[in-house]
Amino acid sequence: MTGVGVTTQAGVVRGRRVRTGDTEVHAFLGIPYAAPLVGAARFAPPGPVEPWDGERSATEHGPTPPQGPYPPPTSELLPSVIVEGDESLNLSVWTPDPGASGLPVMVWIHGGAFVRGTHRLATYDGAAFARDGVVMVGVNYRLGALGFLSLPGAPDNRGLLDQIAALAWVQANIAAFGGDPDRVTVFGESAGAMSIAALLASPAAEGLFTRAILQSGNGISAADVADARLVTSEFTETFSLPPTVTGVADLETAQLQRAQDAVAAMVVGDPNPHRWGASIMARGLGVMSLFPTIDGTVLPALPIDAIRAGAGRGVDILAGTTRDEMRFFLVPSGLAGMVTAEMLPALLTRFGVDPDAAAPYLANRPDESPGDVLCSVLTDHAFRAPTADVVDAVVAGGASAWQYEFAWRTPVRDLRACHALELAFVFDNLGGSAALTGDAPPQALADEMHATWVRFATTGDPGWDRVGDTRPVRTFGDADLEVDAVVVDPRADELAAVRHP
Repeated sequence: MTGVGVTTQAGVVRGRRVRTGDTEVHAFLGIPYAAPLVGAARFAPPGPVEPWDGERSATEHGPTPPQGPYPPPTSELLPSVIVEGDESLNLSVWTPDPGASGLPVMVWIHGGAFVRGTHRLATYDGAAFARDGVVMVGVNYRLGALGFLSLPGAPDNRGLLDQIAALAWVQANIAAFGGDPDRVTVFGESAGAMSIAALLASPAAEGLFTRAILQSGNGISAADVADARLVTSEFTETFSLPPTVTGVADLETAQLQRAQDAVAAMVVGDPNPHRWGASIMARGLGVMSLFPTIDGTVLPALPIDAIRAGAGRGVDILAGTTRDEMRFFLVPSGLAGMVTAEMLPALLTRFGVDPDAAAPYLANRPDESPGDVLCSVLTDHAFRAPTADVVDAVVAGGASAWQYEFAWRTPVRDLRACHALELAFVFDNLGGSAALTGDAPPQALADEMHATWVRFATTGDPGWDRVGDTRPVRTFGDADLEVDAVVVDPRADELAAVRHP
């Protein structure tokens, strides 16, 4: 149904009415927050939107950032939507009532390892948040080479600059949709949560949000410029071009994509990973080659170091992980099943983990395979430990922080509580999630998680004790625990073995 018109700084947008259950909400889709990505603008900071006359239709999603599809077996588990178009720097707004005022705002930053993703995925539909009194905004940002290839002559962290531009758009426009610009919670998963850690560390993002939710992220995924330029050199060598923005300026987006995929494959499969530099291998978790760069301006320091030094002070956070994150990456491919006890130390070393850290995991899991143990160690190394580091840094800076763990086990492919499994529950969008959740995911769990996220954005308190002298962790979906269970310092011996210095 055609919806109401709302006046933004660039012009009037007319959305559509959407029913969710017995409730009618309003969706405004595909609104540009920055200029089209054409020509030199592809590698420039996000430019201003050209105002339009009359009304602009906002009833359909806009183009997605340039990207390739997920390769198998990931493509069998996660949906992918790719729609070409120059206006890919767009966002969508779901609101209970554009005529309201002072409603809490939540801004979603999607994941995808900084090379894939879009806010227009069905899982990320914001109608359930609007149903429950929140103005939700989903954001696209530049990915891969366009967003994160470090090029002399171009600003680094263009993808982060896009996110900052979107948050500035929210500050300037969200009141027209019923939202309160002083009650903005930014939330994201995986690369989206890593982005939020970078935004907490960035002076350019100061004051753009008051709360943050980090799902399956960390504060360590940022490369040193010198190491990022090693990736750049390999990238441009594909075309026998100089490693500068001038060298790549005339390449078509499809060419950039092919080179990006080729370099990513090199990094993952390189028998000599050290040639890419320590910050690429350790902070890219052994799988990412294009991600934020410590450029001294947008990102002045490693996010966790900046937060420990006081960056993002005053922003309260809710942060957590799934219990079995790494099974998503290692089980469907068959890699976990090939791990032997003899291989375990070498594999841990490749991922930057001291093999001795496996000792408590082996002792606590006598009946699990070496591959299962590897998944557990790497889950904590890449996600749980650095999440705890961010939480502790925020608390030390005087803000409040709460921690959670998602523990529900999917019946799909022995993935257990794997990476990305919580997303459909957070958004209360279980329909269509069967590839990852199975055919009968528990709606009661979605009710719990979604309500918790809404409560945090609305009141600033998700509903259990904050982290302080102890670490209370709200555990969602553990069949062995009571409903609403909070566990203090779960698996503390394992966490201590892999904590980042």
